[in-house]
Amino acid sequence: MKVYYNINDFKPVKNAIVTVGTFDGVHLGHQAIFRRMTADAREIGGETVVVTFHPHPRLVLNIDSSNLRFITTQEKKMEIFKQTGIDNVVVIEFTKEFSRTASEVFIKDYIVDKIKPARLVVGYDHHFGKNRMGDFKLLFDLGQRYHFKVERIPALDVENIAVSSTKIRKALENGDVKKANMLLGYEYTVCGEVIHGNELGRKLGFPTANLNIPENYKVIGVSGVYACHVFYQGVKYNGMSNIGYRPTVSGNSELTTEVHIFDFDQTIYGQQLCISFVEKIREEVKFANLDELKQQLANDRITVSELLSNLPS
Repeated sequence: MKVYYNINDFKPVKNAIVTVGTFDGVHLGHQAIFRRMTADAREIGGETVVVTFHPHPRLVLNIDSSNLRFITTQEKKMEIFKQTGIDNVVVIEFTKEFSRTASEVFIKDYIVDKIKPARLVVGYDHHFGKNRMGDFKLLFDLGQRYHFKVERIPALDVENIAVSSTKIRKALENGDVKKANMLLGYEYTVCGEVIHGNELGRKLGFPTANLNIPENYKVIGVSGVYACHVFYQGVKYNGMSNIGYRPTVSGNSELTTEVHIFDFDQTIYGQQLCISFVEKIREEVKFANLDELKQQLANDRITVSELLSNLPS
């Protein structure tokens, strides 16, 4: 997959099949668009081109910034683009000046002149350009004018739920990672550097890796204990993660993310670790003493081990 961080560096390809969007989460709905694009590319001997934006427009325009949370980092989006077989990605720097670009000007100056699309594939609710005024009708009219075909992919339903980034964020904010994963088509993941904690978990027989997650706007989830998979240096482990304030031992004022990795005994401070959440198993609870906490952790490990062992391979 070729990635261009300046659209002027993009060299037009034969029969470009193009889509445009921010694609937060790169969920099953987005993936349906990519599948159509790759099918189209095979049909007409073309290449797929994803045009996306960074930073996220809502960050630049300060829209609801106090509640702003994203499902995927830019790095994770790129990883999923590659996994879905996209040939080319063009990342346009989103600025306040760029946000004032009229819809027709964006299509003419950026998509038509720079990429020369044979087809433009969009989702059912796609809007674009200044104040998101551009819609499917405008795209269809511009396609007639500039000689490219426009295809609209209908909303994708999973178990009678229309897939959207908003619904996935809401599920994560409610701790329902099982539902979020169903709509994403993969396990929701956070990555960070392992930092020093108070090492109480080690004393209790359940050592944990505490994560510093650098993305201020990343959806982490709500407090609770989760069954998870853990990835370290390309190896996958089972584990149980606690998101919360550790009320029994510290009563932190800030949300922390830590994970106990099963069958793992390495010192990994300063190393990168990724946690893929599978299912929330219980709420975070304040116990009367450390013995009660230790017993609950033992019970949690049994619950998580059974849950993960019963997942389809």
